Amino acid sequence: MSKSIRIRKGLDIRLVGEAEKVLVQTDPAKVIAIKPTDFHGLVPKVLVKPGDRVKAGSPLFADKYNERVLYTSPVSGEVADVVRGEKRKVLEVRVLADAQIQYEDFGAGDASTMNRETVIQKLLSSGVWPVIRQRPFDVVANPAQEPKAIFISCFDSNPLGADLDFVVRNQGDDFQAGINALAKLTKGKVNLAVNPKTAAREFLDAKGVVRHTVSGPHPAGNVGVQIHHIDPINKGEVVWTCSVQDVLMIGRLFRTGHFDASRTVALTGSDAKNPKYYRTIIGAPLKDIAGAVGEKTRIISGNVLTGDRVGAEGNLGFYHGQVTLIPEGDEPKFFITEGWASPGFDKFSASRSFPTWVMPGKRYSMDSSQNGEERAFVMSGQYEQVFPFDIYPVHLLKAILMNDIEQMEKLGLYEVAPEDFALCEFVCTSKINSQSIVRQGLDALIKETT
Repeated sequence: MSKSIRIRKGLDIRLVGEAEKVLVQTDPAKVIAIKPTDFHGLVPKVLVKPGDRVKAGSPLFADKYNERVLYTSPVSGEVADVVRGEKRKVLEVRVLADAQIQYEDFGAGDASTMNRETVIQKLLSSGVWPVIRQRPFDVVANPAQEPKAIFISCFDSNPLGADLDFVVRNQGDDFQAGINALAKLTKGKVNLAVNPKTAAREFLDAKGVVRHTVSGPHPAGNVGVQIHHIDPINKGEVVWTCSVQDVLMIGRLFRTGHFDASRTVALTGSDAKNPKYYRTIIGAPLKDIAGAVGEKTRIISGNVLTGDRVGAEGNLGFYHGQVTLIPEGDEPKFFITEGWASPGFDKFSASRSFPTWVMPGKRYSMDSSQNGEERAFVMSGQYEQVFPFDIYPVHLLKAILMNDIEQMEKLGLYEVAPEDFALCEFVCTSKINSQSIVRQGLDALIKETT
C-alpha cells in the first residue's frame, strides 16, 4: 500500500550555483578511471595488466571474497595503468579509451520473462551488479541473499542536487526495463519514493512498483529516511537500494545487451562557470565537465555533504551524478567583517544566529571552511532537529565510539548509513565527523555478524 509521508525534521541548505536545465554532450573521455575505493569494504582482485585490450563490459577486477561480483570497464580501449598506494593497495585502474566504444555482448532480453537467477547472472557478468546497494551496512549487495524489498528514491534533496525529473526525461523505456529486472530480485515490493511536485511520466507511469509520496526538507530524498518511514529494517532483514540513474543503466543492459555506463551529471556550485547538465560516462575526468578550475576552488565528486574531494585531475565517482565546485575556505576571516561578530546579512545559519533566517528564499555562496575545530562532544539537541529517524543520534554515535556492539544494535545502527548523518555533521557545534563514526560502527557490525 502506498504511503504519503511528510518529513518535518531536516534542513535545506540553499546554495548558489544550481545547474541550468540544459543538457550538454561532452567530448568522449580519453582516459577513464575505475576506483575500488568507491566500493566500501571491497578487496579487489585485479584481472588485467597494463597493455591489455578491453571492451565496455570486460572485467577489470573482482571482489576477492565473492568472485562472482565483477567490476568492468565502461569503455573499450587499452589498460593504461593499475595505480597502487601504500602496501600495494589498488587505488584505480585507468583505461585509455577508444574514440568509438566497442561493447561486450551480454544479450538483450525482457527481464520480465526471465527467472531470478538468469537476471542475477546477467547483472553480475556485465559488471552492472555493483549499482545495487544493500541496507544494512551500505555496501554492494550480496547476490546470495534475497531482500525483503527494493527502494528507489526518485528525487535528490541534497544541496544543489540534480533534478531527476530532468535526468530521466525521454528514458521511460529504459527505466521500466530496469524496474522489471529489479522486480525479479525480490519477492517483496519495488518501492518508488517520489516528490509531490514531480511531473515525470517516467516515474508516475512506472508499472510493477508501489509509489510513495515523500515531502519535506533534506534528507527527505535520502533512501534511508524513506525506508525508515515506509518499511523499517529489523535485525536479520535486508533491503536493497538503487538510484534512478542506475535503474536506467540496468534497463539499457536488458534492452541492448550492453554495459552502457553513460551518466547525466549536474555541474553545480558557486565556482562553476557553466552550471548545466553534462552527458558523460562513469570514471570520466572531471576537467571534461568542470573545465579549467582555479587553485582556490574545491572540486567535489558528488554533493557538498557526502561527496568526495578530488583534485583537478580527478575522475567522476562510480555512484555520483553531481559535481560541485565551491571556494576553498583557507583564507583567514576578520571576525568583525566576515566572522562570528559580523552582521551576517550574507551568511547561512542553521541556528538563526544571523538575520538571514527571515529570508527563506535567499541563496548563499559558502566555502569549505568548518569555522572552528573539533571540541568536546556535548549533548546539544542540534542533531535531533535535523535527524528524521526514531533514533537517538548522539547516543548511537557514543555507543560506536565505545565499540559497544549490543548498544549499537539496540540504538538502530542497522537502519542508517553515513549519509544519513551528513546534516548532523553540518550543524554540529563540536565539529564531530559523524559520517566516519557511523562508517566505523557499520564496519564493526559487519565483522561481528559475518
